[in-house]
Amino acid sequence: MKNIVAISAFLALGQESRLNVFRLIVQNGNAGLTPTQIIEKLGIPNATLSFHLKELANANLVLVERQSRNLIYRPNADLVNSLSDFLLENCCGGKSCETQKKKKESYK
Repeated sequence: MKNIVAISAFLALGQESRLNVFRLIVQNGNAGLTPTQIIEKLGIPNATLSFHLKELANANLVLVERQSRNLIYRPNADLVNSLSDFLLENCCGGKSCETQKKKKESYK
């Protein structure tokens, strides 16, 4: 992954409302959500949501599909997985990493 792609995605997620919208879309997975459903769950005004969805789509974090009169927003799982791989590519100097959660569980 090129740095510019990662930067674009992280900049898009760097705003609280937009991050909340993205997380809600991710929670619904391939079923996706319409803007109306997002508004009902998050209470974001329509114009504001439209702006946030446009930014997420421009960063390629969400995929948009038209179904009849509705737009369905779904997470771009390939990009999300690529971002995760990009961040962890050189984790722990190439050695196997143990997450903090696993460390905490081992202390119990």
